[in-house]
Amino acid sequence: MPQHSAPEREFTMRFTSTPRGARLARRLVSHRLDDWGHPYTTPVNETLTLITAELSANAVRHGHVPGRDFHVQLTLAEDTFRIEVTDTRAEKQPPTSPPATDSLSESGRGLLLVAALADDWGVSARRTAPGKTVWAELHVRTKGHPLTHQVAPEPTELDPSRGGCPSISTSSSTVWTPF
Repeated sequence: MPQHSAPEREFTMRFTSTPRGARLARRLVSHRLDDWGHPYTTPVNETLTLITAELSANAVRHGHVPGRDFHVQLTLAEDTFRIEVTDTRAEKQPPTSPPATDSLSESGRGLLLVAALADDWGVSARRTAPGKTVWAELHVRTKGHPLTHQVAPEPTELDPSRGGCPSISTSSSTVWTPF
C-alpha cells in the first residue's frame, strides 16, 4: 500500500449504516469541500460529492452489519483528494474492476461511476478491526480545478427517452446518473 504524506486538510466522521446516514455523509462532504474553497457548483465538489454518495450507498447496501456504523474520511494532501468509506463487513468485497451491467438494470453502476470519475480507486482491508475501506482519489490543480473531470452534463446531452435524465457515457469524461 502506498505511503501518503500528512494531510493538509482532513474531515472524518461516523454515520449510521442507513440511507439517511449515506445522504448525510454526501452532504457533509460537500459542505466541507465548500468550506475548503471548492464551492458547491465546482467540478471538484460535484465529483467528490458523487463519489461519496456512491461509496456511502454501497457501504449501507453491501457492507451493513446490524448495530455497526460506517466511517467516512476525506483528506487533501499534495493536490490529491482522497475519500475513504469504511464498513465492518470484510467478507463482501467489491470486484476489482466494475462489472458490465444490463442496460435495463436500475442498479449496479456505482463502481462504474467511481472508476470513471476518480483518478484511482481501490479496496483495502481495515487495519484495526474486521471490515474494508473503499477509497478513491482525485488529483486537482492548485487553484481547485480538476485535471480532467467534467461532471454535470450539458443540456444537449440529456436523453429524452430516459425521462430527461442524462445518459451514462463511459467513452467520454461526462458521467452522470440520478441516484
